[in-house]
Amino acid sequence: MTSPRTIDVAAVLDSRKLGGFNYKLILLSWLITVFDGFDMMMISFTAPYMRDELRLDTIMLGNVFSAGIVGMMLGGFFFAYLGDRIGRRPTIIGAAFAFGLLTLATAFASSYEQLLFLRFFDGFAIGGMLPLAWALNIEYVPGRFRSTVVTLIMMGYSFGTAMAGPLTVWLAPTYGWQAVFAFGGAATLICAVLLWLMLPESVRFLTSKNRRPDVVAATLNRIAPELQASGQDRFELGDERKITSNFRVSQLFEGRLRWITPLLWIGYTISSLAIYFSSSWGPIVLEAMEFPRNTAAYVSSIGGFLGAIAGLALMRFTDRHGPFSVAVYPILAIPFLLMLGLVPMTPDLFLPLSIVGTALVGGAHFGILSIAGVYYPSAVRANGAGWATSIAKAGAIVGPLIGAAVLAAGVPAVRTFALLAVCPAILALSAIGIGIVVRRRPDIDFAVGNAATAS
Repeated sequence: MTSPRTIDVAAVLDSRKLGGFNYKLILLSWLITVFDGFDMMMISFTAPYMRDELRLDTIMLGNVFSAGIVGMMLGGFFFAYLGDRIGRRPTIIGAAFAFGLLTLATAFASSYEQLLFLRFFDGFAIGGMLPLAWALNIEYVPGRFRSTVVTLIMMGYSFGTAMAGPLTVWLAPTYGWQAVFAFGGAATLICAVLLWLMLPESVRFLTSKNRRPDVVAATLNRIAPELQASGQDRFELGDERKITSNFRVSQLFEGRLRWITPLLWIGYTISSLAIYFSSSWGPIVLEAMEFPRNTAAYVSSIGGFLGAIAGLALMRFTDRHGPFSVAVYPILAIPFLLMLGLVPMTPDLFLPLSIVGTALVGGAHFGILSIAGVYYPSAVRANGAGWATSIAKAGAIVGPLIGAAVLAAGVPAVRTFALLAVCPAILALSAIGIGIVVRRRPDIDFAVGNAATAS
């Protein structure tokens, strides 16, 4: 009988290339983020139909947009805590089922008050899924692929935002805005069933909590069959300091995190403000500029999809060169947004430039979220990414409200593009600051040296 060994789970995972296990996990995470993105954008595209049918004014629409985001912020804190307490798998699955049911229920809303209620709890359910999906995937890939994998997952989010416009244009005029929510809810429930059947638990999480060595061994054997691990082996994380206490917020500010966390929160928050300002009001702003409703929907969808492509193109640079790469798109976005908002131009020129500006804002957002969970240890990674995402929702809440106030005040709709230029400027400074901290203080705060893979 083979004597028990000590196996460094981190070393096993870090020594391997991406394989079938990783691709299946990425695909599962990608599917659920599709409907996260679809949910965020379908409220924007269905808003004109809701406004007409339910007699909603501009302020009411702003409140409906923000109710979902407030729910996402609070849900992010709640599910991040659960994710680090009971595990990534059960938390993601539970949130997915709740999200699907609430999206489906929104199809039956018949008043402003019901919309507010359902959007809040829909947002609450979905609030923790993205950071938990990031955490789960980050904990199965080598460090050199982490930003790339997060961005691949978020391609699903962008695909969802991109398909929201065409599906709304297809369904809403004939079947009503309710059909869009019915489609989103039913599809999300199907994805939730797939997650329940196929989603694994994080071996890094289980190892950090000293739980289920049999599951850790079985999962490692699926990834590295030659390891032949057993439940009697002792598992450890050689690249992290062991954290035995329950989560405390102060753990997000230990060592170099005392600089990384606030800079991440600032950059993520201001980027979220720009994204939600643009996504919530983009179609309506273009309509106010006398572009046809269908054109406004397609332009917003194309810009969002190109933003995802831009984000994916950036990620190999981020994995290789660090957070400085995240500052590239924000810096490029500033002159485009100022030109769109301040320089008179023909519609034929304005539309393609607005697509480029939207894509750069989207690509910048992908950059900051791709590093949201990278610098935290496994024991608190869900809380690190979850708190960053939830804090960032402050910007997401304010974004639609600023849009409502600006448009209600009679400011020309085109000026909103110039206002957005402030956001990428702050994001660029935050990314540069994180890059400086990471360069000056390498990953030493939680490192204890690279243990042998097996002994």
